[in-house]
Amino acid sequence: MAVSLAACGSAKEAGDSKDGSDSAAKGDDIKVGLLLPENQNARYEKFDKPLIEKKVKELTNNKGEVVYANAKQDASLQNQQVDTMVTNKVDVLIVDAVDSKAIAGSVKKAKEAGIPVVAYDRLAEGPIDAYTSFDNETVGKTQGEALLKALGDKAKDGQIVMMNGSATDPNAAQFKKGAHSVLDGKVKIGREYDTKEWKPENANSNMEGAISALGKDKIVGVYSANDGMAGGIITALKAAGIDDIPVTGQDAELAGVQRIITGEQYMSVYKSYPKEAEVAAEMAVALAQGKSLDSIANDKVDSPTAKGIPAIIVPVVSLTQDNIKDTVIKDGIYTVNEICTDKYKSACDKIGLK
Repeated sequence: MAVSLAACGSAKEAGDSKDGSDSAAKGDDIKVGLLLPENQNARYEKFDKPLIEKKVKELTNNKGEVVYANAKQDASLQNQQVDTMVTNKVDVLIVDAVDSKAIAGSVKKAKEAGIPVVAYDRLAEGPIDAYTSFDNETVGKTQGEALLKALGDKAKDGQIVMMNGSATDPNAAQFKKGAHSVLDGKVKIGREYDTKEWKPENANSNMEGAISALGKDKIVGVYSANDGMAGGIITALKAAGIDDIPVTGQDAELAGVQRIITGEQYMSVYKSYPKEAEVAAEMAVALAQGKSLDSIANDKVDSPTAKGIPAIIVPVVSLTQDNIKDTVIKDGIYTVNEICTDKYKSACDKIGLK
């Protein structure tokens, strides 16, 4: 995968630790624990994991090791995985929490064992040392603005359905807040759901309920918080004979990009996983080696349990038919051949994607 991105500061340039801890003497022979939340969303196995592994190797002269575990959307399992990582004495943890609150006790255990923790993609609670993600309210605003643009005058007359993410994911609340800041007062929200575990099948069931409650002729658009759910939503819309209404998304999954090409899905939010993964790896290596994050993290964030957490917030882009070439293809996320398979070739030709 050809990815060329400017680094936000090398771990080697981060400076020595001021706390005089043993970790300050750590060299390149480090062990990084990587805990990702689920494997239904294609991004984690396809992008995050290999990109973090690659960057850790680069930063440690191929001596650093990444120990990986996926929680498969099970918060209890993820807590057990943290315990295992602590027992195995990893030097640092990168954690994308299934449940931001449920992970707090495990984060505390890691810290008590002298293992720093980087919260990745979701702002976990507990005494975390660093955080990287995207501006999640901006993600919601970007989705809401795109939906209003697609609706045009229909926003005045019809109703939309809002399909938010899981109530256990703090990012979902921020996406929702951002979207509401744009949509409220501009369009009527006929039904709104927090979708259990972000699962497409749950979004599908919710959408079926919304169609039954509102009537298929009354729905003019759907706010979907991510691409996986958009797939389930679009299946329900098709089954009800509803087409040609805008549906939003997020994550620029291959299936989502292909639906955008055919017009089934209006947009997605492209978030540069290579950039986010690089930042997480840089933070983790610096912390494992007992170095300061001052030259890496250019921001601070607060969680419900910790204040002034060093952070990097990565920008996002609204992905539509118009900028597929300039985003996911340019960044090497997908090739034209991967997107434009036989099934999608005519749709690709129609929008000039060759």
